[in-house]
Amino acid sequence: MTATLELGALATEADTTALVTGWHRVCAVEDLELAWGEAALITGRQVALFRTGPREVFAVAHEDPATGAHVMARGILGSRGSRPTIASPLHKEVYDLETGECFGTAAVRLETFSTRISDGFVEVEA
Repeated sequence: MTATLELGALATEADTTALVTGWHRVCAVEDLELAWGEAALITGRQVALFRTGPREVFAVAHEDPATGAHVMARGILGSRGSRPTIASPLHKEVYDLETGECFGTAAVRLETFSTRISDGFVEVEA
């Protein structure tokens, strides 16, 4: 099951600066299960979040670039060598979580977003 985390649910006055600079507080790191995807709505965009380690979170577009379906949070985490990957749950196209590069089809790319952890919260630059 994928939960949708709304930015407004966690917004406080302290978040005002983050909104101006492009960083958006999404959720507590502990809200993300290790090796599992979650969908978040950030300024009207659907983003898939993946926690791959205690302090490592990746953010990519929730929309599968090959099909247009919003399913990437349900993808399969893996790796190609040292590169963390996500496989689309529909056609199993494999994407690099850091760059969005598609390993099977060079013309297809998954949009990626910078992330950081601040005071125990995941923030995404969008």
